Amino acid sequence: MTDRLSGVHAFVQAAEAGGFALAAQRMGLSRSAVGKSIARLEQRLGTRLFQRTTRQQRLTEDGQVFYERCVRALAELEAAEAALDSGRREPTGRLRVTASVLFGRHLVAPLLCELAREHPGLELELSFSDRVVDLIEDGYDLAIRVAPLADQAGLTARKLGAQMMTVCASPDYLARRGRPRTLEDLPHHEAITYGRHGLSKPWLFPDGKGGDTPVRVQGRLRLDDLESVADAATRGLGLAWLPCWLVTERLRRGELVALLESAGRHGNEIFAVWPQNKHLPTKVRAAVDLLAARIPERLARTARKPPRPHTGRTR
Repeated sequence: MTDRLSGVHAFVQAAEAGGFALAAQRMGLSRSAVGKSIARLEQRLGTRLFQRTTRQQRLTEDGQVFYERCVRALAELEAAEAALDSGRREPTGRLRVTASVLFGRHLVAPLLCELAREHPGLELELSFSDRVVDLIEDGYDLAIRVAPLADQAGLTARKLGAQMMTVCASPDYLARRGRPRTLEDLPHHEAITYGRHGLSKPWLFPDGKGGDTPVRVQGRLRLDDLESVADAATRGLGLAWLPCWLVTERLRRGELVALLESAGRHGNEIFAVWPQNKHLPTKVRAAVDLLAARIPERLARTARKPPRPHTGRTR
């Protein structure tokens, strides 16, 4: 029975991926292992499930009929497992989570590692990438996204808070170039921008009417890593627009200075997103509940006006 289910799973993965190679990648197996598993399934059924060419594998008529029945059967199995799992208090099994690189490393990973330490039966797999992945296609249980949500068909989301942004610069830069006092001053300063593929987005500030005012800035440095932007700003190379949680310690130490506080701070909403399921697995619920309880407090703390840097002098 186990071999039968293994062959069915490989077959469904190959049918949905459009080929054995991508199915093997998703399953963490070799292409030959997937091919042999499906070949054994075809031999047992006495029919060809795929029409194979040098470029692709396409379902035969029998394969299409079998695929539709397998999908329904696997969905029933998943629902049965989820129903049992929902009654458990202890999260167990493998939890696959994806998040953007810096937010994941600084805020998500420490909390989920705590969860794994508290629950020995939980296997944690974290993947950090600034690419927006397809949760269902790539096989993730949970994603943490710092951006407005696009089409969420087949997905469920829970808001975790908002990532507030601040303009900052080093004391050395401000001594040389002066301090911007209004949003209109920003285009006249050297800016370090975050961008990919040669494109940089404008900096956003609340307009007082529920929307945002975009400001286009100029600069010689365009980097695709926010920590590198913060490093360049600390070295005095220009103004930077960065998440408050990322620069809190630099502000506290006086390496950077927060600017234009009166203009207000734009906030990117943060969501936990997971595949829609009638019965939410215990492992996913535990992770989402922990992140929802702890991340908002961390974001609120870092968004407060930073304390004056300690100079070591006494009155």
